Amino acid sequence: MTQKIKRAFLDTEDGQILYRIGGEGEPLLLLHMNPRSSDEYRELMPIFAQNRRVIAMDLMGFGDSDKPPRMYTMADYAKTVIALLDELGIEKVSIFGNHTGAFVAGEVTAAYGDRVEKLILGNVAGFGEGGQAELLRLFEEGFKITEDGSHLMKRWLARSRYVGSAELNHRWVLDDLKCFGHPLYAVWAVGHYCLDAPERFRSIKCPTLIIWGIDDVKEFERLSLAKANDRYFLSQAIPHGQVVEFPQGTICMMNQIPEEVSQVVIDFLNN
Repeated sequence: MTQKIKRAFLDTEDGQILYRIGGEGEPLLLLHMNPRSSDEYRELMPIFAQNRRVIAMDLMGFGDSDKPPRMYTMADYAKTVIALLDELGIEKVSIFGNHTGAFVAGEVTAAYGDRVEKLILGNVAGFGEGGQAELLRLFEEGFKITEDGSHLMKRWLARSRYVGSAELNHRWVLDDLKCFGHPLYAVWAVGHYCLDAPERFRSIKCPTLIIWGIDDVKEFERLSLAKANDRYFLSQAIPHGQVVEFPQGTICMMNQIPEEVSQVVIDFLNN
């Protein structure tokens, strides 16, 4: 039976946050990558909701959440997670974050460890100084609207090598377009956080699952964002973490192989 997922908003002092919620049981919070939204977990949420209370939020600046009134740090994003948990009356939660969402999830766990039961970190890149510079360059470049509309086709073609379907690409582009004309808030946050991440993540003591899509990792290296082998900073910072790799996992893996991803996550959560 397919579980119904509802949408709602949380009011904060910096604006509204959209979140999706469904199911009953132990809570699981999902945090998306940049420049996506909670739509990244559209395929996974009904699976998790069969046995858990599952929540996915649009980070401030993305999807249908408001644009924050200032550049958000990773600590700011972590505070919004806690605000949502408080609103929902959730004292302790397991968190699954992917890419940018994984950095947020890691900071939540480092700063508010008593609120996190288990942690799943997906596709965390080891950016290093070179990657940090490239991230900040991407932030400065941003998503700009062009008079001839060529920005639309540019975003359509951005993932053409691996996206797999026009329908999924359309969903990604819709999320892209919601970021146009605004700063890429989370890119700025990750760019200013990534060099501190190893030290922050070393404080994580809760049970942790680390997952990587190998095609995703290689794509970041092709884009000169992060060297594939530098990702191992994470398993070194969290030596008790269980590691699972998906050889064919692309940056779209949450949408493309939800059954495989969900099975690994569910086994970890239930263990």
